[in-house]
Amino acid sequence: MDRHTLSRFNRRQHYWGTGKHIPWQFSRADGEPWGLAGLWSEWTDPATGEVLASYTMITQNCDDTPVLNLMHRPDPKRPPNMQDKRTVMPLEKGDWDTWLHGTVAQADALIRVPLLERFSHCPLDSTIEMQLPNPQQEAT
Repeated sequence: MDRHTLSRFNRRQHYWGTGKHIPWQFSRADGEPWGLAGLWSEWTDPATGEVLASYTMITQNCDDTPVLNLMHRPDPKRPPNMQDKRTVMPLEKGDWDTWLHGTVAQADALIRVPLLERFSHCPLDSTIEMQLPNPQQEAT
């Protein structure tokens, strides 16, 4: 049996546009918290009989999403249009209760690539002067 869970959102990714990884930080532009959509379940280790918990985060393809599609190392075995870039699913605070206690249909409706206008992003190392497209500036 899978159960829904939330993980605190403080996201770090790696930008690979320069050919080497640059740690990149994402947060909400308004400073409010996000929770990442996840699932958890328990299983019994057959060797020991110990009951263990397993956790996973929900992801979706973001190949067509500016900024997010620049993260993660490119797969050299795949053409540029088939990289299958993934993003975790941050949930709005008002949706947390629905994710944790709603029906399967209600939870499924929350699984979508987040609106980029809600993101703030920059290099994790503040001494790196680099800009990627900023959805907030593009929206104005």
